[in-house]
This record gives sequence, structure tokens and C-alpha cells, in this order.
Amino acid sequence: MTLKGKIRLKKWTLSAVGVVIAAGLLLFWSRMDADNASGAGEKQTFTDGSWKSLQQGRGDYSEYLAKNKNAVFADREIIVEASEYAKAEGEGIEKIDHFEGKSGVSLKTGEQGRVDWTINVAEAGFYNISVQYYPIEGKSSSIERSLLIDGELPFEEAEYLQFDRVWDNELDQIKRDNRGNDLRPQQFERPEWREDLLEDSNGYYADPFRFYLTSGTHTLSFVSQREPMVIRQLKLFQVKRPATYEDTFKRFHIDGLKETAGQMITVQGEDARAKSSPTLYPQTERASATVTPYSPKLIRVNTIGGYNWRIPGQWIEWEVDVPETGLYKIGMKVKQQFVRGLYSTRRLLINGEVPFQEAEQVPFRYESGYRIDVMGGDEPYLFELKKGKNIIRLEDTLGEFAPLIREVKDSLFNLNAMYRKIIMITGASPDKFRDYRVDQQVPNLLETFKSEQERLTAVSKELRRLSGGSSDSEALLKTMSLQLGELIDNPDTIPRRLVAFKTNTGGLGTWLQKAIEMPLQIDEIYVASPDKKFPASGDGFFAGLKHEFATFNYSFVIDYNQIGNASEKNNQRSITVWIGSGRDQANTLKAMIDETFTPETGINVNLKLVQMNTLLPATLAGRGPDVAMQIGIDIPVNYAMRKAAADLTQFPDYQDVAQWFRPSALVPFSYQKGVYALPETQTFNMLFYRKDILKELGLEVPQTWDDVYKLLAVLNKNHMQLGMPISAPATSVPVPGQNIPPNPIFATLLMQNGGQFYRNDGKESDLDSRIGVETFKTWTDFYSDYKLEREFDFANRFRTGEMPIGIVDYTTYNQLSVFAPEIRGMWGFVPIPGTKQQDGTIRRDTPSTGSGTLMLNGAKDKDAAWQFMKWWTGKEAQTNYGREMEALMGASARYPTANIKALDSLPWPLADYESLKEEFEWVRGIPEVPGGYFTGRHLQNAFLKVVVSANTEAREAILDYVQYIHEEIHAKRKEFGLPE
Repeated sequence: MTLKGKIRLKKWTLSAVGVVIAAGLLLFWSRMDADNASGAGEKQTFTDGSWKSLQQGRGDYSEYLAKNKNAVFADREIIVEASEYAKAEGEGIEKIDHFEGKSGVSLKTGEQGRVDWTINVAEAGFYNISVQYYPIEGKSSSIERSLLIDGELPFEEAEYLQFDRVWDNELDQIKRDNRGNDLRPQQFERPEWREDLLEDSNGYYADPFRFYLTSGTHTLSFVSQREPMVIRQLKLFQVKRPATYEDTFKRFHIDGLKETAGQMITVQGEDARAKSSPTLYPQTERASATVTPYSPKLIRVNTIGGYNWRIPGQWIEWEVDVPETGLYKIGMKVKQQFVRGLYSTRRLLINGEVPFQEAEQVPFRYESGYRIDVMGGDEPYLFELKKGKNIIRLEDTLGEFAPLIREVKDSLFNLNAMYRKIIMITGASPDKFRDYRVDQQVPNLLETFKSEQERLTAVSKELRRLSGGSSDSEALLKTMSLQLGELIDNPDTIPRRLVAFKTNTGGLGTWLQKAIEMPLQIDEIYVASPDKKFPASGDGFFAGLKHEFATFNYSFVIDYNQIGNASEKNNQRSITVWIGSGRDQANTLKAMIDETFTPETGINVNLKLVQMNTLLPATLAGRGPDVAMQIGIDIPVNYAMRKAAADLTQFPDYQDVAQWFRPSALVPFSYQKGVYALPETQTFNMLFYRKDILKELGLEVPQTWDDVYKLLAVLNKNHMQLGMPISAPATSVPVPGQNIPPNPIFATLLMQNGGQFYRNDGKESDLDSRIGVETFKTWTDFYSDYKLEREFDFANRFRTGEMPIGIVDYTTYNQLSVFAPEIRGMWGFVPIPGTKQQDGTIRRDTPSTGSGTLMLNGAKDKDAAWQFMKWWTGKEAQTNYGREMEALMGASARYPTANIKALDSLPWPLADYESLKEEFEWVRGIPEVPGGYFTGRHLQNAFLKVVVSANTEAREAILDYVQYIHEEIHAKRKEFGLPE
């Protein structure tokens, strides 16, 4: 063919290709127009919440209301006496006469069980339900119950109904240490009869729940989830909404109420009479000179609330004594520099009632520093107060933001569901050169994206309107909305943008978590006559300058490492204790020492907050402490080898103390027939799983490793993963020179097959045994053959559903409880998979890790140090500390104590704690031996050589690296003069 013919043919080919491309584009845009048209057909106004038409029924409260949208409230009231139940099952159920001053018969219910009441409903319609109850002694957490109607949950939120306990300062006066600093008041429970409405514990719905009942006979059931309570009666009725302020003010004049004159009453915020949570303890404000009381040098308890007062439903009450009945205005000195864009909202109640509608949502907007907020602003609201004592309550509420946050929560759920469906086709790392056509393969994908784009855009606009301008709160919503728009316009780019999509949905989850937090700090509350002026608010420039100068100067003379009381020279018995955690933990511990340990024993404790990596050089220099707390499990035996740790078996009551812990907790601290530390915490792995996703995939929770292999086949088919991390547990705090512990998954497989880490009394590694080699191959096969990921953020992947099951440290439970509220009730945790034995039983051995308390051999008063160690690791101190930590930081800080009885006393939901106890029976400790620090290190090296290099057999790798372990153990035993 001539050159001209070739050129003509090439032009013809290109033209043909162009026609094909044009036709394809025409088809593509036609399809896109059809998709967009179908999405537009679903578009509704923001207020009607119609986006849910695209999601599968979740059985939530919004869906429940939609099903009964034509129903109205019944004009009837039904009283149910708790003692007149139809059926009861479970422990701790008991009828009590005249309980705590309440006439009649009440019903005591335990932390497990169920009570049924039969009611006759004469008129169909909606009913609010209130419960009159008394919070009896339990484990210091909120009481939880589930409500069933005719044996079924009416909606998913009814599974977690919360009833508050009542907390107060233990002492009326603030105590001080011997350096003149105020001590944080301890919180104690002050129970009282209460009547609470059943409402959303997450705060997503501002109004109490409405329950629809048809006429006829129904069964109401309370199922105990956590904590005991006494119930007097249930009431079904309609809650009357308060009148507007305008109507209320007219009523004041009709009733003849007069404005008072000349009155100004100041109540200190820290003098609250009651609160709903022990986290709402009085606090110390040292950043401002405007608070009362104030000191630039000493610690003064002078405010309340702050970041601790951020969770919807939390409330604080103050008592105000007024000299005469009449009308007063209310102002508060507050600080709200926590939430920018959104504003903190509170519901104001006077003597148990919301005085008027405007008090349902009192806004506290963002502003730096303290200021006076007047209820009603420039034209203050007037409140009716009776002569004598009145109760003012502020309750955290989401207010106008509640429906917006709820919409974002639903949007996140839908987007995560779509993400899971996409990765079932593309995998988590799609091939960028492949056309997956996910918009065709995933039903309703573009429609859902369109619906969620409109939803997020509407929420963003409403946020701007409420906050009065643009803010960072709406930035992420706009970003997510923009990305969804681009994905709708260009669906073929979805696989390429999957990582960015996942990042933005993760950010949406973080936004949701932060958006429900509405902190507020209060210094003073003012109740004044209308003719009185409130005090000036805020720091002046020179007052602020003086404050900064004074605090700077005092920083040179105050020892901030010293916590609480300093040991006095005339005190004959004192010990020095080092703690390596945060200041909040140290302050809590010191308060417990000063209140219980020192008065009971006469032993003073110098508690110092230090970095624990200084323990070794300080000990070598002879300047170490008598006792070191919260240390890693590898330290005691390594110190014992060098004669630096005291043998605790020398004390006559050691065997009694050892019974407080499971034998597995003492294994890492044992060496040469001695024990060199007492356990503080002990953690181990549990199996976490997403109930909704396993159900969707038709999978059961695996009981054995054979079940795991079957499950992996289904997960891999759907491009999902099982989480088994190879790194150290998240509870370990890395410090220079710290050991790498043996991988817990390998240790689990080894122990369940009857293997061990060391033989001949710790003289050799046993990883080169037949069981050791086979276990190593099994372990590496998970990552070589099934391509499990080695490093990942389990909480995030579990949240999105990309990793719906995983074997991780049980303290992950605390993180998920707080970190992922949108999947509450959709996940659980159970004992890890086990190895089936010949007799049919399942062996679920798993290793543990944790921390301990060490006595240095150089301690001058070993008996005093031993007394402290016994007190600290005992049931009472561990229980109190665990509850204080949870009170201080919330459920995410639940303390994993090693004390058996103390762990029983911590506020776990009963069903979850039963699973935890079941696995605890299988926990085993890994012994520490001279040179044993090479075990975890070279086990990981061998693993990486097999899995990453992929050119070495498992048997060769483990046998090669075990030689290094043998040599190091031999060298260390020789160094310390031990038999080889």
C-alpha cells in the first residue's frame, strides 16, 4: 500500500473511532441525564426528611414517626403501678413497701431480667411515658433499660433508655492540701426519687419519645441492660408544652406577680447542689483573673462544667434562696470558647419546670474569655421565684441543631453503606485503568449520592443561618456535598476517587462526634431584681497583663511535678512514688491517697508525675523512687535480674495478695521463684464484629479458626477484611528501649495448640519446636494467602464496615462506644475463635498484657512501700480509681484493672461483661526471661521476611531467627551467672 493510501486508511480509522466515541459519550450523557432525572424526582424540601426514602428501613424513631404520621395524642392518662406486674424474670426483682419515704409498694429491679406490665388502652394514639424511680446503689453509672411493646422494640432508640443518678460534692467545704491548694471535691451519689420521661439518650430528638398504642390490651416490658433501680410507677400521658414568654408574662400580671426591687443574689457555679454525672465536678480556672475565687499562685476550685459538660442530657442544679416571691431576671458569668460556628445550647428549668418556650433552647454563643450572659439579652426575661429555696437547672441539649445532626448521622450511615457496596466490586484499592461501571452494578448508587448531596447542602445552609455566618462547622459538609456532585457528574471516576471519598466520610463521622458536644463553663449565677445591674464582665487589659506576669513569676518557684500534699519533715514514715500517666490521673490518685491511705496507715506519700523513661537512669544514680507505678510488664523482671527490684514474696501476706489477681497476671512479673511487681491493669484480645454486616453477608460469628477460614472466603469475595494487627496492642505506651512483645495472634495460635515460648525453665526458645514452626506458618499464611493487612486503623475501618470483624484488644470497646455513635447497637464483642479439641470442646487461650507496680530494691522503708502497693492494687482503691477515671473522662477511659473483684465492680453492660469474663478464664501470661526481649523482635523479623520479602519459606525464617533468640538468652544467662 502506498504512503498516501496508508494515510487515508489511518484517517478513516480515526474517524470511525471518533464516531464510536461520540456515540458512547451520547449514550453516557443520556444515561447520566436519566440518572439525574431519577435523582431529581426524589428531591424534597429539607424539612420533610424525605431522604430516607432511598435507604432501607433501619427501624429508627424517625421511621416510626413516619409510619404513624396521621396519629394524634390520646386525651387520656394511664397510671401503671410497678408492683402490679404481669410477669417478671431474672435476679434482684423484689417488691418493697414504703421505700425511701414513698408510700405504697415499689418494685426493685436488678441489672438483668425483665418485667412485663399489662395495660388497657381505651383510646388509640400517641402517649409519652414517664417513670418514677429511685437510683439504688450500683456501679455508679447511668441506669439503662430497653422498652418493649407487645414483646418488640418499637424503634431502635428504645433499646437504650437512660435514667440518671444524682451526684453531689462529698463535702460542703473545699479541702486544701498542706501547700494551700484546693483539692478537687470528691463526688458521691445522693439518690432521690425522680420522675423522668423516656427520651433519646443521644439527644438527637429534643422532645420526649411518642409511643403509638392502638385501643385494647398491650404489654409494656422493661429489660434491664445495666444497673439496678427501684420503680414506683409508669405514667402514659401527653406532655404539655410550655407557653410562650409573651403569654407567660401576661399570666404573671393576671396572677398579680410583681417585679422585685433591690435584690442581687450571687451563686458560685462550683456550689452546685446536684448534677447528673460525676464528671461534672467543680473545676479550677487559672487562665483568667475574672473568676471567683482567684489566685495567680495557688490552685483554687472556682468554676464548673467546661469540656466535661458537653454531652446531651447532662444537667447541673443550683439552689437559690430568695427573700420574697416575685419576678427576677437571671444572668450568668460563663465561658464558651469551645465551640466555634455552632453554639452551646441549654434548657433552663425553674423548680423542675421549663418556665416558657424560649427557655427550652437558651443559646451560649462563642466568645473568647468570660462574659455575662443575660437570659433574654437586652430585654431580660423575668422569672417567677418563690420565697425561700428555688432550684435552677441547666440541661445540655442540642436544641435547633438536633434535626441537622440527625440528618448528618443518617447521611453518614447511607454513604458508608454505599462505600461498602462499591468496595465489594472494586476492592479497597481499585485498578485505575479498569472500568468497573459501579454506577450500573450498585443499585441506586447515583440516586443515593444525589439525595445525600441535597441533604448535606440543605444542612450546610441551615447551619450557616443558625450560626449567623460561615464557619468551619459547615466546611466539611460543603466538601462532601461538592465531591458527591462530582461523582454524580462523572461516575466513571468513582473508583479513582474512592480513597478521597472514604476520607471525607471518615471526616463526616468525626464531625458528627464533635457536633453533639456543647461545652459550657460557669463561674457565677446572678438572680437579680429588674432594677439592679449585673456586674461588669470580662478581664480588663491591665488586669489580664497583671495576671500573666504573676503566673509567669510563680512558675519559677512552684514545683508542678509535686502532686497534692508534700511530705512534712517531722513525718517519720514517707515514701516517694512515681507515676507516668497524665496529670488528671495523678491528681485523682493523690486525692485518694490523702483521703484514705495516709489517714489509715500514717504513711505519707510524695507522688511525682514523671516520664517513666527516666526511671532507669534515676535508679542507677541512686535517686529513684521507692515505688514506680504504671510500668510495662517487661520492666520488673529486667530490674530483678540486676538486683534493682524487691522480691515481693518476702512479705508474709504476699500469698493472700496474689489471690486478688488471676495467675496469668503474675506470670510476667515472676523470676527465679520471686515475684517483682503487682499487676495494675490486664488486657487481652476479644472478637469485635458488625452485627448488621454479618447478617447482610449471611455469616455467623466464628467460633473456631476453621470458621474463620470459611468467613475469610466470603469476606475476600466481597473485598472486605478481617482485622488482625501485627503491631503491639494500643494500650502499650512506647518508651525508649521498650520491648516489642510477641504478637498476640501468634501467641493465641501457639497456646491453643499446646505450644509455649520457652523450654527448659527459660533456658531456650521453644519456637523451633514442631508446634512452634507449624503455628508460625499458620500465622503467616493469613497474611500471605488471605492478604490480611498488617497495619490499619481498626476503629475507622470497623466504623465504615470495610473491616466488619477483627481480633483486637478489649479496650477498643471503650473507644468504639464514644468514637462511633452512629453504629451503636450494630456491633458486639465475644470471645476469640478457638481451636477444637478431640473431646469437642473449644480451647480459646489468649495472651495478656498490661502494667504493674514495682518496688525498687533501694526503698528505705520497704514495709511502707508494701503497704502502699497493697492499698493501690486492692479492690477498693482500684474500683474507686476506675470509677473516678470514667467519671473524669467518660466511658472511653474505662479502667482495665487486673483486680478480679474490682473489675466486677466497674460499670460494664451485663451482657458484654459476661463475654469478657468468659474469655478471661482462658487468658495466659507470657513469661519474661533473660534475653527474652529478642523473642518479640525476631518473631516480627521472621514474619516480615516471609510476608514482605515473599521469597523465604516460613520454616526457614523462624528457624533462622530462633537461633538469634537462643544466642541472646545464652549470653544473658551467662552475664547474670545463671545455669546455662
